[in-house]
Amino acid sequence: MSLFSPSRKSVGMDRINQSSVSEFLLLGLSERPEQQPLLFGIFLGMYLVTVMGNLLIILAIGFDPHLHTPVYFFLANLSFADGCFSSTIVPKMLVNIQTHNQTISYVECLAQMHFFMTFGALDDFLLGVMAYDGYVAICKPLHYSTLMSPLVCVLLLTACWVLTNLAALLHTLLMARLSFCAGNTIHHFFCDMVPLLKLSCSDTCTNQIALFTVGSMILTGLLFLIILSYAHIISTIFRVPSASSRQKTFSTCGSHLTVVFLFYGVAIGVYLCPPSSHSGSKDRVAAVFYTVVTPMMNPFIYSLRNKDMKPALRRLFGIHTLSSQGL
Repeated sequence: MSLFSPSRKSVGMDRINQSSVSEFLLLGLSERPEQQPLLFGIFLGMYLVTVMGNLLIILAIGFDPHLHTPVYFFLANLSFADGCFSSTIVPKMLVNIQTHNQTISYVECLAQMHFFMTFGALDDFLLGVMAYDGYVAICKPLHYSTLMSPLVCVLLLTACWVLTNLAALLHTLLMARLSFCAGNTIHHFFCDMVPLLKLSCSDTCTNQIALFTVGSMILTGLLFLIILSYAHIISTIFRVPSASSRQKTFSTCGSHLTVVFLFYGVAIGVYLCPPSSHSGSKDRVAAVFYTVVTPMMNPFIYSLRNKDMKPALRRLFGIHTLSSQGL
């Protein structure tokens, strides 16, 4: 019995050491101290623009009765998701830069990963629902009031929230069961799944299967729905005799497609490519694009290219005279 006791004790100590990680170290975008003030200024400015831009979209839609329609109902929720998406990541990164403290606790790391996946997936679902709304509005206008009634819109939004939270909860629970013994340094500026899995000394096969399966269902499934919807929309548009109507429809659809290609293109490249193809620097650049740049650009894309949003924003600021003069 004494011969086996030390090995059992050793195994027990190994398990304790493997699960004793209480915090992680986020390396951020750059390890050079002289670049930190510049990064802080850039990302603080981008974050403020993101929050203010999406907040203005929400307020303009909320206070303008002309925009109380299904498409703007989902656009307001997309703006809310974008603001929360960036708020999950950027404030922590700014605090780390300002305080010169790159640590994040284990619990805080899992929480950040959970909400990052929740609001990221919510963006995906809302873009898909907005494509479906456009399909119904253009291809089945006589049935629009029935297919996109207020009750249906609420049910679709509820389904988006439930499905995204379930997907995020699944990944969070699978991550929580892992042990981390390969160090606690994350080569990223937030707690993303891919760099976290690289630190685990447990078997991550289940996590990788879940990531690929759920990611494929959400990203490629919704992207297929969007492409199918817009294929029908474009086919219908070319049958419209009025050139002005075609131009107005293309302008509205163009805004949505711009956001779709920006968001889905980067996300698919990061989460559906094999692990061997991942590069720390490339993943960080891609993450900046879809976590900071895209949420910041969405308000400009939807307001500058949308004839309904421009007067709504003017009315929000009380600029009635300029609006009436067509300025």
